[in-house]
Amino acid sequence: MHVRARVSAPVRAASAVGRGSGQLIGRMWWGGKILRRVDGGVITNSRDELTRALFGDEHADLHGPWRKLVSTEPFRRRDALTPAQRTALSYERLRLVNEHLADPADFARDPAAVSALHEWTAVVDAGLTTVAGIHYNLFLGSLLDHGPAGARDLGEFTSMRQLGTFLCTEVDHGNDAAAMETTATLQAADGTFVLHTPSAGAQKFMPNTSTAGGPKTAVVAARLIADGTDHGVFLFLVPLSGPEGTLPGVRVRPLPTRVGAPVDHCLTAFDQVLLPADALLAAGHGSLDPDGTFRSTLGSPRKRFLRSIARVTTGKLCMSAAALGGTRTALTVAVRYGHLRHIGGGRKGERVPLFAHHSHAAPLTRALAAAYAMTAWHREVVAAWCSQVRDGGFGGEAAERETVEREIAVAKGWITWRCRDLTTEARERCGAQGLLEVNGISERAVDIEGTITAEGDNLVIWAKAAGEMIFGHTAPPLAPPAPRGRPVTDPELLTELLAATEHLWHERARTRLRGGPSRDPLGRWNTAAGPALRLVDAYGARRAAQALRTAAQRARLPRAARLLDDLHTLFALQQVTAAAGDLLAAERMTADQVRALPDAVDAVTARLVPHAQELADAFDVPQEWLADLPVTTADLATAYDDPDGAWHRTRPTPVG
Repeated sequence: MHVRARVSAPVRAASAVGRGSGQLIGRMWWGGKILRRVDGGVITNSRDELTRALFGDEHADLHGPWRKLVSTEPFRRRDALTPAQRTALSYERLRLVNEHLADPADFARDPAAVSALHEWTAVVDAGLTTVAGIHYNLFLGSLLDHGPAGARDLGEFTSMRQLGTFLCTEVDHGNDAAAMETTATLQAADGTFVLHTPSAGAQKFMPNTSTAGGPKTAVVAARLIADGTDHGVFLFLVPLSGPEGTLPGVRVRPLPTRVGAPVDHCLTAFDQVLLPADALLAAGHGSLDPDGTFRSTLGSPRKRFLRSIARVTTGKLCMSAAALGGTRTALTVAVRYGHLRHIGGGRKGERVPLFAHHSHAAPLTRALAAAYAMTAWHREVVAAWCSQVRDGGFGGEAAERETVEREIAVAKGWITWRCRDLTTEARERCGAQGLLEVNGISERAVDIEGTITAEGDNLVIWAKAAGEMIFGHTAPPLAPPAPRGRPVTDPELLTELLAATEHLWHERARTRLRGGPSRDPLGRWNTAAGPALRLVDAYGARRAAQALRTAAQRARLPRAARLLDDLHTLFALQQVTAAAGDLLAAERMTADQVRALPDAVDAVTARLVPHAQELADAFDVPQEWLADLPVTTADLATAYDDPDGAWHRTRPTPVG
């Protein structure tokens, strides 16, 4: 069978595919402007206004360059590659990304810029998304966040003569990374450190530490031991490999193949590796005087550790961004396929697109509403974090910063979990076509699995958020019981009902915690954990709906505003439907309102179905990438044609 999709050429060197490609995309400067805008102009149609609602007024400057870059030839689909070739290609593309940054350090300082990169690389290459996030955010970002600006020469890393990686998690210490065993012991005689892995359980787990992509340097989390005292976990700059391979004392072993896009994940250990005095990434939360005296502005070792790995918060934003980018791509493919694929209609001989069937179109339309809501919320949490981060430091009050960090964690779990559900829906709506890797949709759900676990396992970070929210969060007050006859599509009522759901779970969690076993902290938490986690989920639903409603209110074109209003109504109705029993029991809804929910959901869905293609097109997935997928071809028979098929042979004209 001949498939029209692209067949991979041998992996080429980065210099052969991208250097000097300024004709394709202007070089960027993340200090506030770009030398050449890629997109832009006055918005004159609702599709562009929907895109603006999704990506913000800065779409041309913040997202446009990445969209343009991933549309170019080096980022087009390449199938039939081995895992090793795919990994090499991801690193090749990473260097292309770096070539298009005027100042990689300035870029790494900007959470919005780094997050935007993840949204667009996730469209074309999840492996690239992984290694880019590690290099720019976790590695380079950690270097920038420690010590005064300019104190450390970053040229090796900004030029990518050395690629950066980040080593925190250990085999025995994942979610309890503060208890890790790797040590960095101060040598009082000369101020150097000895980095050591004391046990099999202390091996660093899953970092991309092989020589794939080129020589690498790591930021390594280790316990700082000075004068026999354990001061807690800090970060150290550690060269891992050079042109000749892995350096002495560094042990790197590849892990078994994982699901999803291949990356060179490894186990990494250190055998008495000597580090210079400036290897410690020192800052206010921890530093050493020349005589070895330890100083810190924080008395708690746990707080020192969290400050050391503060870049994980931006990483959570990036994981949400990657999941959203992949999900919007999957939905774009599924909606397009639903309009191109024709099947039998209600009359003999009639052929209609799949989308003519409500059973097919409704789930995808509801998925579009969720994708819009999650994207709108993500924009808000990115903006909130940017307001906290100041040139690698932090601004604002500590309590405010902790609130923003918690919302980022909640959003990461809420978004990535639901992205998995939406991509599964999109795959199913493409039938068997969606199972083929060449159609670029089956891999989306698998890739999202990584975002669910990376930068903090979702359930763990939600449990932490839930514990904080039981008494450290003010739930919206309960509005008076809803008057009879109030329509369930009333946006104010929907807002009140979502707030009431959050309030109800908040009260239940508090009651459970107070009634838990005394003198047993774990037992009390276990008693309250169920409703506390439901509180977090209800908070996420309310915030996503609120963000989408705000986006609708900001729309400049009436038609786009109406579509966004309907998307908000549909999304909110689905959340309220899931909580209808509780809301009825709490007298927040009447029985008639509960009975009205299914019809209301179907009615709003039916209004949106004719606009589903436009809503999906507003995701702005590059047409160049979509053109490589057989599933998005208008004539599938052409996409899967066999040039030697009998139907191509001219039959002889019968004689007589």
